[in-house]
Amino acid sequence: METESSSSSSKFKLYEQLELLEFKDKYVIKSLEYPDQGFSIDRSDGNIQLLNDDTCSGSPCQTTTIYGVVGTIRLLAGIYVLVITSQKEVGTYLGFPVYRVMSMKFLSCNEALKNSSYQEKKDEAHFMNLLKIVEATPGLYYSYETDITLNLQRRCKLAEGWMAKPTWKQADPRFVWNKNLLEELIEYKLDGFIIPLLQGNILKSLIPYAFYLIFVCICGCDFGVAKLKLKDSLATITLVSRRCNRRLGTRMWRRGANFEGDTANFIETEQLLEIEDFRSSLLQIRGSIPLLWEQIVDLSYKPRLKIINHEETPKIVERHFSDLLQRYGEVVAVDLTDKHGDEGQLNAAYAAEMQKLPDVRYFSFDFHRICGNSNFDNLDVLYDQILEEFEKQGYLLVDAEGNIIQEQKGVIRSNCIDCLDRTNVTQSYLAQKSLSLQLQRIGVLTPTECISMFNEEYLKFRALWAEHGDEISLEYAGTHALKGDLVRYGKQTVSGLIKDGMSAISRYYLNNFHDGDALDLISGHYTVNRNNPSPFQLNGFESFSYLPMASALLIGGLTVTSISVHQVGRNAQQYLSSVVWAGVTAGVLAMVKANGRQFCSRPRLCGLR
Repeated sequence: METESSSSSSKFKLYEQLELLEFKDKYVIKSLEYPDQGFSIDRSDGNIQLLNDDTCSGSPCQTTTIYGVVGTIRLLAGIYVLVITSQKEVGTYLGFPVYRVMSMKFLSCNEALKNSSYQEKKDEAHFMNLLKIVEATPGLYYSYETDITLNLQRRCKLAEGWMAKPTWKQADPRFVWNKNLLEELIEYKLDGFIIPLLQGNILKSLIPYAFYLIFVCICGCDFGVAKLKLKDSLATITLVSRRCNRRLGTRMWRRGANFEGDTANFIETEQLLEIEDFRSSLLQIRGSIPLLWEQIVDLSYKPRLKIINHEETPKIVERHFSDLLQRYGEVVAVDLTDKHGDEGQLNAAYAAEMQKLPDVRYFSFDFHRICGNSNFDNLDVLYDQILEEFEKQGYLLVDAEGNIIQEQKGVIRSNCIDCLDRTNVTQSYLAQKSLSLQLQRIGVLTPTECISMFNEEYLKFRALWAEHGDEISLEYAGTHALKGDLVRYGKQTVSGLIKDGMSAISRYYLNNFHDGDALDLISGHYTVNRNNPSPFQLNGFESFSYLPMASALLIGGLTVTSISVHQVGRNAQQYLSSVVWAGVTAGVLAMVKANGRQFCSRPRLCGLR
C-alpha cells in the first residue's frame, strides 16, 4: 500500500483521487494516482475482485470521480457499496488536511431482487429508505493523510512506526463511524481505500491577541477564523469531537447504558491549542447517565423517565467507569441534572451508585436551579467544587520537538439528561478556564490575565463552542443546541429564545415521529437475514401509528366542531350537533392521549437496547 517512504517513521496515506467506472455487469473503483490499484464489484451478487488486465475491458456506461469508499452492507437482495460523492476541505488537524463528507451514495448490487418474494421486495424497499437516511448522515470527517480518531495525547505515546500502519489499523475503533461497513474491504486487504470516518465535529479558530481585528467567519459547520496580532503571538484552537459507535441511536430511543456499560451520546471532545512552538490539549467527555433507564415517547412534550431496576446495575456502572479509568486516568463525574421531579429520581439513583465507586469523584450540580436561564457566571460555584481535581488533572503540553512537558492525568465526565445543552455550556466553561491556564504556562498571558479579559477573542472562542454544541445536537437530537446564547454571549437573548423555541418544536416532532432504525442498520446492531421474520410487518393498533393518523383525527374533529359551533347562531337546532361533535373530538383527544405511545414512531429493527 501507499506510504510516504519506507522508513519506520513514514506515514500511511490513503488513495485520494478515485474513479468510479460503471459497467453493465460491475462497478470498478480505482486510484487515478496508481491506476493498477483498485477493485471491481459484481452488480449481480456484490462479489469483490482485485483489478486485473481484463477488469476494465470494454467501455463503461459512465465514469465519475469519487472521494472515498465508506464500506459495504448486505441486505436481503445483495450488496450495497457506500461511496463519497462530494467533500469539502475544512481545515487541518496537526497540519494534515481534514475533509467533511458533503454527500454519499449507495451503489446497488441487488440483481437478485427480481427473484425475491413480495414481502422481501417490500422489506428491501424499507431497508433502502433507511439507506437514504444514512446517505444524509451529518458531521462525518476524515483525512487521507492521518487518523483523526486519536487525540494528541494518545498519538504522543504511540510506538515508533505506528503511523506507517494502514489508517484503519491506527484508528480507535470506538470512534470509527463506519466500522461495521469496513469488514469486507478489510477482508480483501484494500487498505489504501479504507477510510475510517469520524462522526462529531472539527472546528477551528485562530485567536491572536492584539489591538486590531481582521475577522472572517464562515458560519455553519465550517471553520471560524480570526486573526489578531500581539507580540507576534498567534494561537490556533481546534475543537474535535469524537462520537462513540458502541451505543449509537437517536435521542429518545438511546438513553442510559447497555449491559456492557456503553452509554448513549458518548463523546470525547478535544480542545487543541497550537501557539508558537507549543501544542496543548484538553480532553473532556460526555455521556448519558450509565444506568438502565428509558424515556419512551408518548406525544407528551416531556415523556416520563423510567429507571429500570436490575440486579446488574452496579456492575454496569462499574464497567463503564473502569473503562474510563483505564483510558483517561482519574475521572471526575459532574452530574448536571435537576434534583426534583423525574430528573431528581434519576439523579438520586446515579448518586447512590456512585457512592459504591471509591476511585471516582462524583459531583451533583443542579444547573437549572443555580444557573437558571441566564446566570452563566454561576458556574463558578461548580468550578470551586471541582477546582482541586481539575487542576490536578491538568492538560497535555508538548514542545516543538514533541517532548511531553505535562500530561493530562484525568478527565471530567459531564452529563445532563441529553448530554447536549447544559453539558455543552459546562464544558465550554471548563475549556475556557483550562485555556487561560495553558496560555499562562506558555507565557502568552501573565498569571493575572485570562482569556475572558480579551473581549473580541473571547467572543470568537465562545462562538467556536456554540457551533460545536449545535453540531453535536444535530447528530443526536436533529436540531441546534438549546442555551446556545449562554455559550456565545453569557446571557439569553430574544433571538436566542426564538431559536430555542423553534428547536424545541422540531425536537418534539423528531422525538415522536422519527426513529433510529437507520443507525441500528448501519452500525451492525441489526443484521439482515432472509431467515428472520420481517421487522416491518405491523400488527393491530400499531398499523395506525404515526403523525398522519393522529393529526387527521384531531384536526378533523376540531374542524367539524368549529363549523358546527359557528352555525349555532343561525340555527338553534345545530346546538345538539355541536355538543355531539365536541364530545366526539374530546373522546378522540382522550384516546390519542391514552394511547400516545401507539401513535409515535418507534424503532422496528432493534427496539429499545
